Amino acid sequence: MARLSSRPMTGRLDIGIAGCGIGGLALAIRLSDIGHKVSLFDRFDAPQPVGSGLVIQPVGKVCLDRLGLMRAAIQRGRPIHRLHGIESASRRTVLRADYSQVGGDDYGLAIHRADLFDLLFSAARQRPCDIVPSAEIVATGLTGSERTLSTVDGRRFGSFDLVVDASGSRSPLSPIKTKALPYGALWSTVQWPEDTALPTDHLSQCYRGAHHMLGVLPLSDDGRTAIFWSEPTDRLSEWFQCDLDDWKRKAVALWPEFRPFAEQITTHDQMIPARYRHGTLAKPYGLHIAYIGDAAHQASPQLGQGANMALLDAMGLADALEGRDLPDALATYAKRRKTHVRFYQTVSDVFTPLYQSGSPVPPFLRNNVFHPASQVWPATRMLTRLISGRLVPTGV
Repeated sequence: MARLSSRPMTGRLDIGIAGCGIGGLALAIRLSDIGHKVSLFDRFDAPQPVGSGLVIQPVGKVCLDRLGLMRAAIQRGRPIHRLHGIESASRRTVLRADYSQVGGDDYGLAIHRADLFDLLFSAARQRPCDIVPSAEIVATGLTGSERTLSTVDGRRFGSFDLVVDASGSRSPLSPIKTKALPYGALWSTVQWPEDTALPTDHLSQCYRGAHHMLGVLPLSDDGRTAIFWSEPTDRLSEWFQCDLDDWKRKAVALWPEFRPFAEQITTHDQMIPARYRHGTLAKPYGLHIAYIGDAAHQASPQLGQGANMALLDAMGLADALEGRDLPDALATYAKRRKTHVRFYQTVSDVFTPLYQSGSPVPPFLRNNVFHPASQVWPATRMLTRLISGRLVPTGV
């Protein structure tokens, strides 16, 4: 039976990372900086991002700062000082979270996924990382105390002291078991219109019950803006057959302020479908392998933690590898990240129906119980710390 090597990991390790996303790139940068040999594999001919906008929460900003990329990210992104949501019919505010409640001048940083990817990818290329494109990793093998990685076209790479699965929600390497969530979303990137009164430092949302949700997220000083529309997962494909004018009328009727954003959608393929799943690995490591990001835990995007979790996992694993033998390092990584991951996975599971569900009960509770209670001190501060990723220790 293969056993995990217990030799001290104080020297240079040969580490293979499957997946050139946010977590994989951040880990490659950090591991290179502390002296390890890193090979990074991606299935695309030229590694590229997938998706529209996201918010780097304060915990994620700390990670980018450790990588030396925070100043550049600020130049690419847009500060978000408040999350604000209204109910369509009543126009009542039913979500309000101000980053100022945490104290000081903290904020979330909205940024286009392509810009964040570009910062991380450029930084990785400046390190002695071996970036291997057109390498779709589908399997890993264990020989003695080392691992190999195999591609869909039969190539094999390694042997590595450690393999890290950062290949995302569809990872063929991860043993994670997930459940499909009933609601997904359609995303697009448009330009911020001149004829809107929506604030440029808010993530603004509008809900009709919990079965429809629209959102607007300003991303950069050049006007790029992410918009999103929630839709039951089993109807996402049908949306691409709908009459766009009918959809725009429906969206604008729900939220009149959305009109100048909706008018910029002229073809179906401007919208990108996103399907979500929920699940958590009980043990995010094995023999000479570790799992980070969506390969280790998946959840709905309601708390805006996905990219931040990947960054925290990357920092946590790299930190754990410093000065420890491999068994202790992997166990330390799992232990340090366990509380934060499990807490946010649980809260996400509880909160999601308040904003995406077909039942009238969760939005009633959101509007009449959760939101009023969240505006009373100290709940105001707790809500902001929750969204900031700081309500429990990150382990990083």
